[in-house]
Amino acid sequence: MVQIIAGNKGKGKTKHLLDMANAAVKTAEGSIVYLDKSSKHMYELNNRIRLINVNEYPIPSSQGFIGFICGIISQDRDIETMFFDSFLRLAGLEGEDITETVATLEQLSAKYGLNFVLSVSQDAHELPERVQKDIVISL
Repeated sequence: MVQIIAGNKGKGKTKHLLDMANAAVKTAEGSIVYLDKSSKHMYELNNRIRLINVNEYPIPSSQGFIGFICGIISQDRDIETMFFDSFLRLAGLEGEDITETVATLEQLSAKYGLNFVLSVSQDAHELPERVQKDIVISL
């Protein structure tokens, strides 16, 4: 399953994402992974959550981002949920259509039985029609 937290910058998406990650780890039987553009939120996350600073790796495109995600999944088949803060920036999709990348995440979710929660810096009504069903929080 793919879930989207949508809203412009400064609306509180990261706070919701951090709260969701910390709540998920309390009942998780597998691994929780949190991808961010820095390590700034390291102390706000439960120590059982694996924080990955994506800026430490050369990811040139959305296809490269999907490859990066597949690499993480392949090394830990126990992942239950992956949280993506600043999804558009992490995936190289700022100003781009996110439909294809979200569809690929949905395929990965179905195949490997894991959930993706994305923080997207856009108003919900600005997101493509195809991903509207995935919006769980609109700020």
